[in-house]
Amino acid sequence: MNRTELRLSGSGGQGLITGGIILAEAALHDGLNVIQSQSYGPEARGGASKAEVIISDEAIDFPKVTDCDVLLSLTQLSCDKYLNDLKSGGILIIDESVKQPEREDIRIFRIPILETASSKLNKPMVANIIALGVIYQVTKLVSKESLEKAVLARVPKGTEELNRAALNEGFSLIG
Repeated sequence: MNRTELRLSGSGGQGLITGGIILAEAALHDGLNVIQSQSYGPEARGGASKAEVIISDEAIDFPKVTDCDVLLSLTQLSCDKYLNDLKSGGILIIDESVKQPEREDIRIFRIPILETASSKLNKPMVANIIALGVIYQVTKLVSKESLEKAVLARVPKGTEELNRAALNEGFSLIG
């Protein structure tokens, strides 16, 4: 495994910072080293936001994403902003509302994350959990058990079944 750098990006209010924290906690459950950081625009909701997660089985000597392996973009703006940071051979996971970029040196997964949250679960706020399920299916960076444990520990009480369903939807979006 060594070191894998991930960036979860979109707009404020999509829960991507929480998603980054959950992914980091899942890595900790698996006994891996992890660093998680985040940033968002001053307008918070609707402004640009990103969470960065570095997962490694060795010591992490630099806490920032410098050579992004996996980029999740839920908005066109975030994809445009961070696409050039995705290294050759990297993985891009975009919502189907985002235009597929012209890059042949990366693997691209265009997935209906936001639509699934809105239409299938009737809860747009679980898009981040669906995205985590997709990230798991594509990367297998953490164990499924640790990811589910981290999700259920972090979501508001009373929403556990909704979030478990969202995670399972994310798993099923990748064939």
